[in-house]
Amino acid sequence: MDLLSIIDSTDKYNFHTHTQFCDGRDSMHAIANSAVQAGFEHLGFTPHSPIAIPSPCNMSTADVDAYRSEVQQLNAHLPINIYMGMEIDYLSREHGPAAQYFHDLGLDFAIGSVHFIPTRRGNFVDIDGPSERFNRNMSTEFDNDLRYVVETFYKQSADMIAAGGFDIIGHFDKIVQNGALYAPQLEEEGWYNDLVEDFIDVVIASGLIVEINTKARVRLGRFFPHERHWQRLVDAGVPIMVNSDAHYSALIDASRDEALSLLNKCRHGSCTAHS
Repeated sequence: MDLLSIIDSTDKYNFHTHTQFCDGRDSMHAIANSAVQAGFEHLGFTPHSPIAIPSPCNMSTADVDAYRSEVQQLNAHLPINIYMGMEIDYLSREHGPAAQYFHDLGLDFAIGSVHFIPTRRGNFVDIDGPSERFNRNMSTEFDNDLRYVVETFYKQSADMIAAGGFDIIGHFDKIVQNGALYAPQLEEEGWYNDLVEDFIDVVIASGLIVEINTKARVRLGRFFPHERHWQRLVDAGVPIMVNSDAHYSALIDASRDEALSLLNKCRHGSCTAHS
């Protein structure tokens, strides 16, 4: 498949979708039907990949064959192009998108994302769960050192890009979902913005697709990445897609029109953050 051709030719797509095979709340069939009803032409499923640490949100290796079979069945019976993807968690080069295991699955595409970071003791902790758990982990796992958490998140993200093995960079500033709740002024800190700007340099050099993730727009009033970064990405020619990160069939197109409209303004040089 040619992701760049698809996103250049239509807005009727979603390439970040979760279902019963991970932490999604609806079946693949229900979500695919919602995509058809919304007039989508392309739908990529992206279960959270099997991972080398315990996680209730990630699919089991035992379910991979069933997932592959369901993609084939949906493709045979629905008037929409269905793609077999994964959102692959990066822990390390050996446990991330570049691992031979994922290459051998024959995926149509892959999102690379960081949801877990190592503590100084070397154990991996989820930084993307509920804010209450994040705050608890800040105390019990990270010694309340938010700067360590944020710096490690972006280091892991840069290491993931260097290792390769995927097509789309998932929600690249997602750390601020919980980080900014823990420290509301986080995104105004100079050191934080330096980290983001340095990471965007890595993104630009990578040639990878960046997603604008709309999942949290209604609940938290924001996109990932934040709109303040879009103009720089556009000006650098970074390919961008808009994904809903849907976990419910009713949300397959949630806030995508708003993001696509703002992205179009960016492409005309007038991108203004409004959240």
